[in-house]
Amino acid sequence: MKATHQRIVVYNALQQMPIHPSAEEVYTLIHTANPSISLATVYNTLDSFVDAKLITKVSSQEGKGRYDFNTNNHHHIYVTNTDEIIDYHDPALLAMIEEYLKNKNITNLSIEELQLHIKAKKINPEQEVGIH
Repeated sequence: MKATHQRIVVYNALQQMPIHPSAEEVYTLIHTANPSISLATVYNTLDSFVDAKLITKVSSQEGKGRYDFNTNNHHHIYVTNTDEIIDYHDPALLAMIEEYLKNKNITNLSIEELQLHIKAKKINPEQEVGIH
């Protein structure tokens, strides 16, 4: 992938942003300093990053695309009442699901990646989520 000015600006913005921004949020962050970069360019750049596996795309409840700079294998918790997407790492859960699928003797299918997408609601939207 060629390193263009637009790609560098979008990539740097992703590194600065809270996890899982939308294309619109990336555009809002970069637009003042880079008014020549359009929202369409941001979408196209993010999609090219996804295709190149530099980032991943995560869907929110409404199917709105959000982008994840963390490309390590992990799960997501989508908080419906605050529209947050939280990374969730649990190797024991991943191993349990992989073992379950192995025991199901699924034929003619090779599982390439396993991601769990959990929908939840914050009990108290003012407090941070604690995962232990």
